[in-house]
Amino acid sequence: MTSVESILSTRGSILGTEVRRVEDPDLLLGRGRFVDNIDLGDEEVLSAVFVRSPVAHGLISEVDTSEALAAPGVVAVLTAHDMGPDPVPLFAQINERVDRHPLAVDRVRFVGDPVALVVARTRAQAVDAAELVVVDYEELPAVVDMEEALADDAPLQHPELGTNVALAVRDPDGDVDVLEGASRVVRLRMENNRMATSPIEGHAILVRPVLARERAEGGEGAGADVVGGLDVWLASQHPHLARRLISRWTGLEGEAVRVRAPHVGGAFGGKAGMVAEHAAVIRTVQRLGRPVRWAETRSETMLSMSSRGQVQYVELGLDEHARITGMRARVVGDCGAHAGYGGSYASGSTRTMSEGSYRIPRLRYDALSVMTNTVPTGAFRGAGRPEAAAMLERIVDHAAREIGLAPEELRRRNFLAPEDFPHETKFGARYDTGDYAKALDAALEAAGVEEVRAEQARRRETGEPLQLGVGIASYVEITGFGGKEYAGIRVAPDGHLTVMAGTSAHGQGHATAFSMLVADQLGLPMEQISYVQSDTAVVRSGGGTGGARSVQLGGSAVLGAAVELREQATQVAADLLEVAAGDVELVDGRFGVRGVPGSGATWEQVAAHAHEAGDGLSVDHDFHQDGATFPFGTHVSVVEVDVETGRVRLLRHVAVDDCGTVINPLLVRGQQQGGAVQGISQALWEEFRYDESGQPITSTFADYLLPSAADVVQLDTLLTATETDRNPLGAKGIGEAATVGSTPAVQSAVIDAVAHLGVRHIDLPCTPERVHIAIHQALQGEHDPWREPPAIFGDIPDFDAQDDVEV
Repeated sequence: MTSVESILSTRGSILGTEVRRVEDPDLLLGRGRFVDNIDLGDEEVLSAVFVRSPVAHGLISEVDTSEALAAPGVVAVLTAHDMGPDPVPLFAQINERVDRHPLAVDRVRFVGDPVALVVARTRAQAVDAAELVVVDYEELPAVVDMEEALADDAPLQHPELGTNVALAVRDPDGDVDVLEGASRVVRLRMENNRMATSPIEGHAILVRPVLARERAEGGEGAGADVVGGLDVWLASQHPHLARRLISRWTGLEGEAVRVRAPHVGGAFGGKAGMVAEHAAVIRTVQRLGRPVRWAETRSETMLSMSSRGQVQYVELGLDEHARITGMRARVVGDCGAHAGYGGSYASGSTRTMSEGSYRIPRLRYDALSVMTNTVPTGAFRGAGRPEAAAMLERIVDHAAREIGLAPEELRRRNFLAPEDFPHETKFGARYDTGDYAKALDAALEAAGVEEVRAEQARRRETGEPLQLGVGIASYVEITGFGGKEYAGIRVAPDGHLTVMAGTSAHGQGHATAFSMLVADQLGLPMEQISYVQSDTAVVRSGGGTGGARSVQLGGSAVLGAAVELREQATQVAADLLEVAAGDVELVDGRFGVRGVPGSGATWEQVAAHAHEAGDGLSVDHDFHQDGATFPFGTHVSVVEVDVETGRVRLLRHVAVDDCGTVINPLLVRGQQQGGAVQGISQALWEEFRYDESGQPITSTFADYLLPSAADVVQLDTLLTATETDRNPLGAKGIGEAATVGSTPAVQSAVIDAVAHLGVRHIDLPCTPERVHIAIHQALQGEHDPWREPPAIFGDIPDFDAQDDVEV
């Protein structure tokens, strides 16, 4: 394995420098190709539009498609009956008894549940015809709140289950009182708000059938054309996974299914694998034998991509020296309808990271994943790790205030120390490396916390309406998750390289980072390198993108391929120069003979010779990483709160993140800034909400608050570098880190600004209304940040569902 030192010590190395993104010109100049603007030439592409349920819960009495079928341009109108009995193989299934079908069968379970699919020659015709489909619903009571869904009399999504609980995890040490002996116990009930994933581009799919001539009965002659394969363009994070799922859904195997992800307009976890609507379109193409395209409207995207949603009951015990003695957590995760896998993070990654950056001697953690009549939840940037950080950082901040200690001091007393690594947590996380205090100190210094607190004290003393607050969040998260990734390199006779990898970028900058790794190893200009991804017919295999895995797995695979290619090219150069391979050196893209100045051959000459003498230069490389990596950092936020109106204004946000070795600081800074803005937005503005009947009330950007550039201050992004030993680059993930650290920092800053008035907690997002209510309640002596969790935690049912969701 190539060492980090050897990678970065090369004189004049491009690695670690800021290189502009090579992906950007196509996008900036309008050359981007997205699913919705792919042209199949002379082939007519039909348009699909879904008929969706306007009620949150109800039985389907009848679906009348006759008028829609007679509408101009309509080719087909399909219902659940036309889709067959099989459930859709989704990205993840958390309860094997809860299936999802492409169209609703007998019952709808959320507003937006697809009931029918209209296919017409144009999108306008399909939209008009969809309005002619008549669906009779027998409305049923709905349950929207995840805790209310646990009540004995709550409406059941799946009556045959007898419960709305899709998954339950009981701590194996549940009989142990982890708080016994603590000098002080502090408690918080907190909510992690549901988010709309909100990528620029929603779900989109274009399916072109590959027709084959079926032999006539008895083997004589030719029969009818049948769909023998599918060519699929998909807005996806996981083209290879999508191909496997499509193969399971259609029965078409191997190369019969080709999946390509062109430019993808963001994903943030919302485009994992295949969704039910994709399955409906694919089945339609199989029936019709004609190309069909479907692209979500913004309204549909708001109804289809939702995430987060947890309620956390946390108790923390401390000794007389303010050291943690134990913690108890009881967490409810909101699945939404159909047992959406986003609810499983309560018992998955939130549980895995429930110890965070602290030494917690005793821990008890119980979790429930609950179904509600809302949009099925999925992943969103961080997928359970932001919830873990919010839970820990808020309870630690609360504890510091209750015992009268500076929040940074309580953290320092309980941090894992650098010499504690590697460290294994109760729930099996194997931390690689960390220096948590270093990141904390850097963030405090950069934010000028002492000066801010001095001004805060002055404003409190004078009773000014605009009060200052400082919030700190020291996080650690899990990324990469181990496993395998592929990379390949092909060299043309003129020396041009084509690099490919199994991770699938949708804005992260893979082409730039991976080209840098190859250019550095081979001494070539980046202009001589092209990057190919997201095509299952070209890229042999791939794990896709998610969990901040791309550089540490995909980059390590590319590095390994580049090292192999260098060795291969050296052998060819030795043959060309008629010397031993050990006498050949590669310097600045030219192969020379050691000790013989002026001798040698260019890279182009070597590439041409390789093609003349054989099959050319070509490498395929698989990299396997043993275990996850654990990036970390500290965020500090400074806010100003108007105590008369509750309005919050962000003044400063400092992000100090540690992702190990940095290949391109420009790309890392982009991830820091993008992640921090999403986390800040969750803390202050974003929340997807429903009324009591299950109707979404924040389903447009007029109601759902996304920040503009004017709402966010210039962010201060800094790095520390603590390398991992789990890959040759020493790299950890960065794609989600800032999202994990920013939210609790901002939330704690808001609470800090009004803590002198008696406020101890404000749930996300910290809107003016919530801040104002918390201040009023505190002044009236009615503010209590704790209440007892649902009674079901006293007797969590046995569950057959697996610990890890099925993927």
